Amino acid sequence: MTEQLHIVGGGMAGSEAAWQAANAGIPVLIHEMRPKVGTFAHRTGSLAEMVCSNSFRSDDSEQNAVGLLHWEMRAAGGLIMEMADAHRLPAGGALAVDRDPFAEAVTARLRAHPNVTVVDEEITALPESGHWIIATGPLTGSALAQAIAEEAGQDSLAFFDAIAPIVHADTIDMSKAWRQSRYDKGETEDERTAYINCPMDRDTYEAFIDALLAAEKTEFKPGEAGSSHKPTPYFDGCLPIEVMAERGRETLRHGPMKPVGLTNPHQPDVKAHAVVQLRRDNALGTLYNIVGFQTKMKYGAQKSVFAMIPGLQNARFARLGGIHRNTFINSPTLLDDAMRLRSRPHIRFAGQITGVEGYVESAAMGLLAGCMAAAEIRGDTLPPVPQTTAMGALVTHITGGADAKTFQPMNVNFGLFPPVDAKGGRRGRQVRYKMYTDRAKADWQGWLGVRQAAE
Repeated sequence: MTEQLHIVGGGMAGSEAAWQAANAGIPVLIHEMRPKVGTFAHRTGSLAEMVCSNSFRSDDSEQNAVGLLHWEMRAAGGLIMEMADAHRLPAGGALAVDRDPFAEAVTARLRAHPNVTVVDEEITALPESGHWIIATGPLTGSALAQAIAEEAGQDSLAFFDAIAPIVHADTIDMSKAWRQSRYDKGETEDERTAYINCPMDRDTYEAFIDALLAAEKTEFKPGEAGSSHKPTPYFDGCLPIEVMAERGRETLRHGPMKPVGLTNPHQPDVKAHAVVQLRRDNALGTLYNIVGFQTKMKYGAQKSVFAMIPGLQNARFARLGGIHRNTFINSPTLLDDAMRLRSRPHIRFAGQITGVEGYVESAAMGLLAGCMAAAEIRGDTLPPVPQTTAMGALVTHITGGADAKTFQPMNVNFGLFPPVDAKGGRRGRQVRYKMYTDRAKADWQGWLGVRQAAE
């Protein structure tokens, strides 16, 4: 009888790991503490619940590293990408999904799989034997997090992650706002009008920045960000807007509020000084999230500050923003190249707890962990994933490519890949990125062929 694989955590990584192993013929038991044990950010007991943005970011597999990662996961029969595609929302060149139907579909597929069992229970200690994948994500339960820290012989690493607010669409004043994707990007009218844009002139922007800086913020406990004792850092890819504003008054204009590629049909001859964008958050188009507006402002402050945004002066919020502590391990020190805990090789780690950042990256590491665990249980050995692929670049980074002393969460990017030889300005960069993706696709298909032969 084939040995069972235990997966702790049913988020993006745990769900994908379970799917890959189950399809390889391995019986899988998913241990998910929700809904019995809730978290600050989760609302449901569904697997693969999206708690922050509803975007998987760029879907361009020829010029973008995360788009390439999408391609690799699709080629591997990934459940997360299949369900994301099935519940896709218009978002220009990005892959945005209808979050609740997406999570419900992932849950239904896994619960219906003959090789998968889901149990609602919290795992509070590291297992002594068996085959395990820990994919508990950024909100690992305190008891398990403590057990991991004790095993590692060091304090847990952590950073702060923030959540953007969601607005009811029918409360947005469209006499001030308009629908348009940046640079009219998209193949269909739906995609070209996927975003709602709220313009600001210079005076409104300056007053908005003043209000952000003065707003009442969430207070942190000792040892957390903003305190004097061992401050916990923010992840640069998900900074609260008020932290960005503290870095300079123009920072937001060059970040989530950049006005480029947009024309206000209400005033086509007037160039906005800054633009706040909202992206559809559900298929009905009744909810929109404010893009890049993660925040640690208190709820009352959020309502008053966001009411300063033209078009949102009477907006009603389905969810206000928030901030939570996001735990991850020092993977270059603790994990081997097969994602196993060096001190307990029967335990693998996957997902955001390993120090990758983002839904797609987390699911990708779950995919690899599931494949590796399934092969190990069968008695097979998979070759290393080529570092020239997006999967390989990520797993190499977290299991030894990064400097352990300065290790921080990382999104996939071409800087993690072995370089290619292409030179020459903007055109040269486009050629170079295409060389990266062409090489990656060929090498990933080769690796998948070896995996399939082993199965």
